[in-house]
Amino acid sequence: MGKASRDKRDIYYRKAKEEGWRARSAFKLLQIDEEFNIFEGVKRVVDLCAAPGSWSQVLSRKLYLPAKLAPDKKDGIIPLIVAIDLQPMAPIEGVIQVQGDITNARTAEVVIRHFDGCKADLVVCDGAPDVTGLHDMDEFVQSQLILAGLTIVTHVLKEGGKFIAKIFRGKDTSLLYCQLKLFFPVVTFAKPKSSRNSSIEAFAVCENYSPPEGFNPKDLHRLLEKVGSPSGVEDTDCCSGWLEGPNKVYIPFLACGDLSGYDSDRSYPLPKVAGGTYQSLDPVQPPIAPPYKRALELKKASSQGI
Repeated sequence: MGKASRDKRDIYYRKAKEEGWRARSAFKLLQIDEEFNIFEGVKRVVDLCAAPGSWSQVLSRKLYLPAKLAPDKKDGIIPLIVAIDLQPMAPIEGVIQVQGDITNARTAEVVIRHFDGCKADLVVCDGAPDVTGLHDMDEFVQSQLILAGLTIVTHVLKEGGKFIAKIFRGKDTSLLYCQLKLFFPVVTFAKPKSSRNSSIEAFAVCENYSPPEGFNPKDLHRLLEKVGSPSGVEDTDCCSGWLEGPNKVYIPFLACGDLSGYDSDRSYPLPKVAGGTYQSLDPVQPPIAPPYKRALELKKASSQGI
């Protein structure tokens, strides 16, 4: 699909470039905040799987910049934002970058050092593996990514804090919901208006972090496995098929964003401009170290050698 036709098709893609966001996903976090007010009172926040940085941009604009520009600001109250990803990311004002693995507890130690030994009020994660198109497979791999993210959440999130994570909805969604409910009394699955209806994507909004009494982060996987079994004892079959009948779980689900606003699945005409021309904008921030960079270099070298 050419650039012009893509610009015409996706209103949020166009709006992201016009407003200076690195990706259209920025609107998803903004709409979640409109519904759940997740930024209220937040002074320390961690962005997992942050690259290319659109959610870090939202955090910077909503938390860091207002505090920095406030006329009555005091030392020590400017919010701290730490972004974690395996890939490097172009700088964002007020965001500390950590290149690390979210499944590794050592990464959590680095984050806490940046917070001077304190813990985060909010952890967000918009990460996803490469999508295969096989929904069951994509849902499973995405849920494993979220549970891996819990490895760092249980180390860096303070009690009472919030965790926002992308999920893929499917037949085992109820299992993931039960696993998250171990740590958060309030869990809601939200679908922002800017997330396409044709996508199985949604977001888990987890509030009031309350780990089980006596919880040791080293026991995380054992604890999660117990939820996946009807007996809860020495049965590690993590299939949610048994969650039926009296065990059936009803997951709170909420559509968020202005329902009378733009529809992410609908095509909109290009804006009318005097003179009849519309200028297509380049991406706000191209990837600085994409995983396909080496392939592009080889392709370019081979074409020049012909």
